Amino acid sequence: MLRWIAVNYKTFLWALALSIAVWISAVTSADPDETRTLPDAIPVEIIGQSTNLVLNSDIPKSVIVTLRAPLSVWRLIDANPQLVRVVLDLSGMSSGDHTLDLQIQVNARPVQIVSVSPQTISFTLEPLTKKTFDVDLSLVGEAAVGYQVGEAVMEPVQVSIAGAQSQVEKVMRARISVDLNGIRENFNQALKVEALDDDGQIVEGLTITPDSVSVLLPVTQQGGYRDVAVKINVIGRVASGYRLTDLSVFPPIVTIFSANPELVSSLPGVIETQPLDLQNAQDDINTRLSLILPEGVSVIGEQTVLVQAGVSPIEGSVTLANEIIEIVGLENGLTAVVSPLNVDVILSGPLPLLDTLTRQSIRATVDLTGLSVGTYQITPKVEVLISNIVVESILPNAVEVVITRIDITPTP
Repeated sequence: MLRWIAVNYKTFLWALALSIAVWISAVTSADPDETRTLPDAIPVEIIGQSTNLVLNSDIPKSVIVTLRAPLSVWRLIDANPQLVRVVLDLSGMSSGDHTLDLQIQVNARPVQIVSVSPQTISFTLEPLTKKTFDVDLSLVGEAAVGYQVGEAVMEPVQVSIAGAQSQVEKVMRARISVDLNGIRENFNQALKVEALDDDGQIVEGLTITPDSVSVLLPVTQQGGYRDVAVKINVIGRVASGYRLTDLSVFPPIVTIFSANPELVSSLPGVIETQPLDLQNAQDDINTRLSLILPEGVSVIGEQTVLVQAGVSPIEGSVTLANEIIEIVGLENGLTAVVSPLNVDVILSGPLPLLDTLTRQSIRATVDLTGLSVGTYQITPKVEVLISNIVVESILPNAVEVVITRIDITPTP
C-alpha cells in the first residue's frame, strides 16, 4: 500500500490543486471582488493623545478610502459605514514634529486596502500651557447726547487661557468690547472674551475659561436734558372716497435741553409738530416739520422731524346688471345664438374710480375663434377699460352658445 502511494503521490497533489482551483473559481463567480471608493469621506479619529500635549497644526478632518472586497462585504459596508474607521494613534508620542501613517480598520473580512488619500499626516505636538489674564474692557462709541456712562462692573474680572504653548505665548491681553453708540439705558449683558496678540489680532485655537464675562454699565441722563415723544399735529381731512392708512414720525423721540433743568422737568412728555394739513389729500405725504417748543428749550440735533402719511382710496364693490354679451371670432358662414344674452358683473376697486364707471367702461364677450357647428358652454370674458378695477365674478359663470350654418337659398 505504501509503495502504491509513493508511486502515485504526484497524482494526488495534482488532484488536490485542481479541486482547490475549482472551488476558488466557484466562490469567485458567486461573490466577485469589486474595487470601490467609499462614497463618503471617513472622519479621522485621534486616539492615545497625552493630556499634557495639544496639536498645534491642522490635520485633515476626513480622508478618502478605496477598498477591494467581495460583493457580500460591500453589502455589509453599505449597510453600516461605521465598519470602516480611520485612526491616528498618538500613543507614546512626545512634543515635537511628527509624521505618521493613518491606520485603516475594517470590521469585515476579507478586505484589501487599495488607497488612502491622504495616507501620511504631518503634525506638531506642543505642551499644554495655561495662563491667567485680567479682562480689559474696551468702550467703543459714545452715549446719546445728554447721557453719561458710569463705572463698569464686571464678573469675573479674570479668565484662564489654555492651549498650545506657542499660541498662549502670543496672547498679550484678554478683552471684551461694548458698543456705546447712542446708548440711553443701562447696559447689562454677557460678552464673549477675545484673546489678542501684541498687534491687537485675535489668537485662534485657544480655550478661554470662562468664555464670557457679565458687564453692567449704568447710564444716566444729565441735568437739563430730557427725552420726549413727538406727536403729529393733524388738521383737515383727506378727500372724499379716501382714507388715512398710516401716520408716522421719525424720530419718534427727541432730546430737548434747557439751561433751566426745572423748566425741562415741568414739561409734559410730548412735543407737538407744526400742523400737518391733510385737507383733500389724495396721495401719500412725505414732509419735514419743525417742533413747537417753549421759550428757552431747544432740540438736540436735527431741528425737524420726518412725517409720513399714507393716503389710499377706500375700496368698494359694484354690480353692473344685464351687460350685453358680444360675439367675437365667429367664422364666416356661421351664425351663433347666446343664451342668456346678458350677464351681471361684480367689480371691485377704489370708490372714486367705481363712481366713474359707465356702460361703455366694460365689455363682455364670448370668443368663438376656431369653433364649428355645435353647442358649447363658454365662460364670458369681461374687459374693464379703467385700470385698478378688478372683476370679482360673472353671473352666470357660463353661457350656452349654439353655432349653426347660415342657410343661403337662391330666390326663384
